[in-house]
Amino acid sequence: MAIGERIHFFRKKRGMKLKQLGQAVGFPESNADVRMAQYESGSRTPKADITNRLAKTLDVSPQALTVPDIDSYTGLMHTLFTLEDTYGLKVIEIDGQIVLHVDVQQGKDAAELHRMLCAWKEQAAKLEAGEIAREDYDCWRYHYPELDTTQVRARVLPQGLSEMIMDELHNDE
Repeated sequence: MAIGERIHFFRKKRGMKLKQLGQAVGFPESNADVRMAQYESGSRTPKADITNRLAKTLDVSPQALTVPDIDSYTGLMHTLFTLEDTYGLKVIEIDGQIVLHVDVQQGKDAAELHRMLCAWKEQAAKLEAGEIAREDYDCWRYHYPELDTTQVRARVLPQGLSEMIMDELHNDE
């Protein structure tokens, strides 16, 4: 799905008019609806700063707007081929069903994709069990990875600050 379709999807989901979204993003009232219509139709593509403002206004992650273009079956297949090349995604058959499988032996990227899919499966299971509402599930998906509690994140310090801390530690010895 192209970015324009995603903008349209989330705008409708939020019950917003073209002009309303355009103005919220920062376009003048005189052309806010025209500009948004251009983005939604695909005749224009928003730059990164506009995409970020759209995401903030629509209350989604910018990545929720910039998904790969899978408007055709061929485009979808090439997206899956790229996932195979990059992340070790494999197509296999289990009990007569075609299944997409992540071969975690393919390396770090495959293991990371596997971990992310497990987090998704966990949320889907909660929805299925009635532990969370559909709105909570959608919120998790549309804000991924911000609301993913399964991730372990480490903040990397800038090189200069890291060196200062190391120098101080050595000076204390």
